[in-house]
Amino acid sequence: PICTALTTGRMTDDKDVLRDVWFGRIPTCFTLYQDEITEREAEPYYLLLPRVSYLTLVTDKVKKHFQKVMRQEDISEIWFEYEGTPLKWHYPIGLLFDLLASSSALPWNIIVHFKSFPEKDLLHCPSKDAIEAHFMSCVKEADALKHKSQVINEMQKKDHKQLWMGLQNDRFDQFWAINRKLMEYPAEENGFRYIPFRIYQTTTERPFIQKLFRPVAADGQLHTLGDLLKEVCPSALAPEDGEKKNQVMIHGIEPMLETPLQWLSEHLSYPDNFLHISIIPQPT
Repeated sequence: PICTALTTGRMTDDKDVLRDVWFGRIPTCFTLYQDEITEREAEPYYLLLPRVSYLTLVTDKVKKHFQKVMRQEDISEIWFEYEGTPLKWHYPIGLLFDLLASSSALPWNIIVHFKSFPEKDLLHCPSKDAIEAHFMSCVKEADALKHKSQVINEMQKKDHKQLWMGLQNDRFDQFWAINRKLMEYPAEENGFRYIPFRIYQTTTERPFIQKLFRPVAADGQLHTLGDLLKEVCPSALAPEDGEKKNQVMIHGIEPMLETPLQWLSEHLSYPDNFLHISIIPQPT
């Protein structure tokens, strides 16, 4: 339904789009790094990773599988890499895949490490509390942009907890019962105050681009994905007379540049309420 909605411009039932985004999965093969010392051979471990979640939230089984063949003293903090790049646990899984591996064959081959933690590249993740704190701070930042924090501040602590538990336990209805409040806006306003978005490129050192951008122009026209890119990341767009050099991806698909940004924000944001947009070189 997402592809149909975005390529035909006809929005199928929007709830179907939300559901499809939530249940997106990436088949993944985890392999232990060859220099890790094991007592017997470590078989690879296969898992369907939820795009909307975080690596350290869904890899307990991976950890257990490899720890079984290792000596206790050789185990320290687990971390993952793909083709030499350490994978940031505080980025959603779907974003990591789109940015680093979207043009490679499936399953996604991730290498598992238990030592030599790359301090310069990764934040430590001591517990799921660290992921929850990061996730909630993103949700709060997004709501500050959308509603001057009014919606999140009016919620009770149990509502915040329900958002988190819905994500952690992969419960679509539990999560959206609360999240839909964060996606509402006054009818007279046509959209949010600002769109929470981050644009990522593998070709720059900068972690991401994030600026204030309104979903509705001064003349009342809805801004599109193309309008956003033209203003904040023009290098992502193909010149009028030139060939397309980049793909613009959200959740593994290329939305039409004419898609209204407000609609994308309501339907293709990650659970942290941000639109995470990957600009990747066009596969040759």
